[in-house]
Amino acid sequence: MKARAFNYVRASTIVEALEAFEGAGSDASYIAGGQSLVPSLALRLQAPELLIDIAHIPDLRGIELKGSWLRIGALTRHAEVLADPLIRKHAPLYSEAAPHVAHPAIRNKGTLGGSISHADPASEFPAMTLALGAELEIANRDGTRRVSADEFFVDLFQTAIEPGELLVAIHVPVVRPTHRWAFHELARRRGDFALVGCGILADVIDGAIEQIRIVFFSVGNTPLRAWKAEDALMGRVLNEDAIAAAQAAVIHDLDPPEDENVPPAMRRHLARVVLGRLLGDIARQKP
Repeated sequence: MKARAFNYVRASTIVEALEAFEGAGSDASYIAGGQSLVPSLALRLQAPELLIDIAHIPDLRGIELKGSWLRIGALTRHAEVLADPLIRKHAPLYSEAAPHVAHPAIRNKGTLGGSISHADPASEFPAMTLALGAELEIANRDGTRRVSADEFFVDLFQTAIEPGELLVAIHVPVVRPTHRWAFHELARRRGDFALVGCGILADVIDGAIEQIRIVFFSVGNTPLRAWKAEDALMGRVLNEDAIAAAQAAVIHDLDPPEDENVPPAMRRHLARVVLGRLLGDIARQKP
């Protein structure tokens, strides 16, 4: 199929982009890398009257360490996420996930902000944003606001971004020396959407789990924290008994949708396997 005819405008500032959206009567979409939006237009899942090109707005770029937070501009491309030393050091789950995002051609065009805004429940970056405990900086005509990742992903392809608002940057609390992390996904082929994927960020003090965020993707309408599995691990040394308790608990965290190709029971089983592997990886990491 072909996309419906649309008008196009290139914005050079955030204010210009917001004004263009308002002028279109909300029948508009922002576009940067276009790796999610263009296929959606071609399938006519979306058909806006106006596309607002935000790819050349300087304020949406840059990766900067600000105290205990790392600010990553929304236009940071997937390939930059993979290669950037600041992200590797301070937000390592993004770096771990990046090689699994589609293929090099897509990673050279797609943006981190676009992936998070699109909120595909099978995508790696939205889930890692939640696992890292990030905050999302969103611009509107009144200024900017920050929303925690725990409140950002609302439902299938729905986020806390209101019509006309624009994701500006992702703010990630930098990892501490006591943090451990791991990422893994199961897919039929490298670059395909995962059957099940998971990222974990754990704070381990004196050998015991002080805090932990376990986030799955491809198991529901949004990235999902495994609250019961997290509770099963709090305050415990990460040994075989603790891992087994988390694996038993995670079955009750997940309610995958019906899928003729991957039944819910299989996704739960795969999630249990992935969780065991990741917790084992974290247990073997040295302080």
